[in-house]
Amino acid sequence: MSTAASYISSGRYKKILLIGADKMSSIVDYTDRTTCIIFGDGGGAVLFEPSTNEFGWEDEYFRSNGSERMALRILSGGSLHPTTQETFDQGWHNIHQEGKVVFKYAVSEMANVAEKIMKRNDLEDGKIDYLIPHQANKRIIDATANCLDLSEDKVLMNIDRYGNTTAATLPLLLYDYESKFKKGDKLVFAAFGGGFTWGAAHLTWAY
Repeated sequence: MSTAASYISSGRYKKILLIGADKMSSIVDYTDRTTCIIFGDGGGAVLFEPSTNEFGWEDEYFRSNGSERMALRILSGGSLHPTTQETFDQGWHNIHQEGKVVFKYAVSEMANVAEKIMKRNDLEDGKIDYLIPHQANKRIIDATANCLDLSEDKVLMNIDRYGNTTAATLPLLLYDYESKFKKGDKLVFAAFGGGFTWGAAHLTWAY
């Protein structure tokens, strides 16, 4: 979204289709109950174009910490462990997750970056209309919302229908809840993923 907004702001492009899609079923080990019950397949697309008012992309705050990368990873497929029959046989192409580590970091860091965005954009004290969080799992979303002192009606969720569709979670939320948004609504996005990488952003709904 940051890149799309930058291209639009530069005047170089007028319409950008941003697509997030992942087929998680191809990398899930269905004997591993720590991952197979969480992830789902999904895809979504969002159209970015210049707004006709002062609303749109407002702010962003992105972070990463590679020291914890092994807690959420796929071991093989890159230059360090190229794909071989042996890597397939050993299950190195399946996603691996250390749930407790991921939960701790996802809650604390999603809340931290969202709070940072809210503070520097004067969105505290109920001024945010909706939190649009990555659909990692309901416990993480609930804990993040609790850290931000947000009421349930301001936190959007659809993980009960799709699971964690990774790159597709945010566009799917926009699709499912678009009818609720009004021009001028303050939306805060928050996401967390492998690597570890995480971030938050502020967008004012423009139509």
